[in-house]
Amino acid sequence: MAPRCPGLSRFLRSGETPWATLPAVNARHILIELHGCPADHLNDADAIQHAMSTAAVAAGATVIATNFHRFSPLGVSGVVLIAESHLTIHTWPERGYAAVDVFTCGASVDPWQAYTSLKAALGAASGEAVEMTRGERPVVSRRVSDAAGS
Repeated sequence: MAPRCPGLSRFLRSGETPWATLPAVNARHILIELHGCPADHLNDADAIQHAMSTAAVAAGATVIATNFHRFSPLGVSGVVLIAESHLTIHTWPERGYAAVDVFTCGASVDPWQAYTSLKAALGAASGEAVEMTRGERPVVSRRVSDAAGS
């Protein structure tokens, strides 16, 4: 697997701070709201793990590890660690709702493919998503700063 920032290890060893010479972060963060999902879909940790891993692969990501937990009496939370960052999910079966996070780095991954895959796999009647570009300015949604002069 190629490093995301070639040459970074050389700078870290030298003690320099090469931030101006590094490529842009190129990170995309999609916050997803899925509504109208069947409760049995949202309460099955194994099925959700499969749906999330499949969504990661559909996006072009490389899955490294997964960890999912079913709560009693209802709900599942889980993470798919990918070489390019992560996907997370939290479900509320009693409300037919899932909150999903898809954070990717690199130009080869398309997080919107994960959105499409998950919406179908979880049987969502509707979905909403917003994308933020991470590590670059300006902040897409809202910017709050404590810095003097802001």
